[in-house]
Amino acid sequence: MHITVRPTTLADVAVLPAIERSAGQRFLDVPDLAWIADDHIVSAELHREYAAKGLSWLARVDDRPVGFLLGEAMGASLYVAEFSLHRAWQGKGIGRQLINTVADWAREHGFTSLTLTTFRHVAWNAPLYQHLGFEILEDGALPPPLRQKREEETAHGMAFESRCAMRLRLN
Repeated sequence: MHITVRPTTLADVAVLPAIERSAGQRFLDVPDLAWIADDHIVSAELHREYAAKGLSWLARVDDRPVGFLLGEAMGASLYVAEFSLHRAWQGKGIGRQLINTVADWAREHGFTSLTLTTFRHVAWNAPLYQHLGFEILEDGALPPPLRQKREEETAHGMAFESRCAMRLRLN
């Protein structure tokens, strides 16, 4: 198995929604969150915007697209807006390589951290990110942009206490 991570091209965009939809199917295993499996996914148009800005990365196994990460500049942090790995390819180290590649890129471009929001008690969310070196940030000490992301999630129907913001320091 040969894993590569590279910037997403416009030609790659067509396969990304299917990857995200497959990744979301894992939430069917969590009854309270099963609705996520059928929830809104990132549109092809928005994927094109991320790719055009150079803030989208594609993970491939033997030239087969299996995962992607979308980033947003948020001050000195690169915010992980979406991170999806096809369900059939989870647990094989591909996500770790994708995060590491994006962290290297972010460091080279002057970012001091990666940040994200995720489910606090879902095994392949916060606990996995902690395994990758992320730390949970206290809700009361969140910078305004991360606080806004958390509030947007709550408005979208996610219980505030079920989610958390996390940071991976890059320096």
